[in-house]
Amino acid sequence: MRITKDKARQLLKEFSLRATAPRIAVLRALAMSADPLSHTEVLKHLGKRECDPATIYRSLVKLRDVGLATVVSRAEGIDRYAFTPKKNEGHSHPHFLCEDCGRVACLPTELAESISMKGPWARSIQKALIQFRGECPDCIDHSRKDR
Repeated sequence: MRITKDKARQLLKEFSLRATAPRIAVLRALAMSADPLSHTEVLKHLGKRECDPATIYRSLVKLRDVGLATVVSRAEGIDRYAFTPKKNEGHSHPHFLCEDCGRVACLPTELAESISMKGPWARSIQKALIQFRGECPDCIDHSRKDR
């Protein structure tokens, strides 16, 4: 999802945050990414801008605290964040961690819909971080070409 600087400023104000340049940049990086991003990946997305890594980290934490970002994966001890543009709207669907390239990807919503249940575990499962591990399609294709 692409958001403009003006839309990012508006969202930050809606969530009672000052619209600083680092927060706007981090929010836009998360919104434009199809996959959840770690702190290091956000820094890469921001490129050669004057970005203090500590400020970017604090921006991620602040966005998480107010609900504009959600930690959707803690694979390998690394928090990965996703943009959540609406209040109380989580990013609750399964993710896939590629053990070859390290990419964490959002899986299709059809998969999340197929993991439904009733009973005492239903709410816990819906709120859980579900993560699959293995080899992503790109790495599988790459390994086939090497044969």
